[in-house]
Amino acid sequence: MNELPERIVESQEEIARLEALCRVLDDQAQVRLRLADGSYVDGVVAVRPSMQTFRLDGREGTNALLRLEPLSGTTPPRYLWLDGVAEVIRLGTA
Repeated sequence: MNELPERIVESQEEIARLEALCRVLDDQAQVRLRLADGSYVDGVVAVRPSMQTFRLDGREGTNALLRLEPLSGTTPPRYLWLDGVAEVIRLGTA
């Protein structure tokens, strides 16, 4: 997948926050994510996201893309940039 994020993070504090989110998003973990807008999304982490470096508008920063599979059913997976995730709540493992 060759996606570009809408936003990148540049501060050390925000980079550390994204790194911490990556560490808790284990492969096959069932999670509930609270997004920055206050909504929630449930799913199964397909594979632990990894930090990526991007250049946007002459600036360099990082973000990480998460593939979230549905907990059940045939709903297609969702792709979420971690800068939009406020909290990870673990529900179990698949």
